[in-house]
Amino acid sequence: MNFHLIRFIVFINKDLMFRLTNKTEKLTLGKAILITLGSISLLLGVIGLFLPVLPTTPFLLLTAYLYAKSSKRMYFWLISNKYFGKYIQRYRDGLGIPLKTKIISLSTLWVSMLITIFFFIPLLFVKILLFIIASVVTYHISSKPTYREK
Repeated sequence: MNFHLIRFIVFINKDLMFRLTNKTEKLTLGKAILITLGSISLLLGVIGLFLPVLPTTPFLLLTAYLYAKSSKRMYFWLISNKYFGKYIQRYRDGLGIPLKTKIISLSTLWVSMLITIFFFIPLLFVKILLFIIASVVTYHISSKPTYREK
């Protein structure tokens, strides 16, 4: 695809987003609850950028889902946001997770889980459950393709 065609497609998409976001949306109680939950999820995702214990991408994906169900304007704002949009679009398009993100997330996951298992949790059942959760999350992250910058 040549550069001008790509620019034209981006222009059309932005124009479509502008038209969709400028339509008035009826705000019902259900939509207000979804927007509130999405905003809380977004806040947790932002905190996760700076606090390695909280994962960013799952919270941003949850935010995208909740906004998509409640407000087109909020959803398009999120996916076109220069800070959050790339996380969601890469995952949605199946492009994968950057290698640095995989390494940091898995390292943080296992360090925090092992510290919790060995020093803070006395019950064997809970220790086993935390180990299983960490293993499943590790498998999930590892099974996603690795995104490489071009």
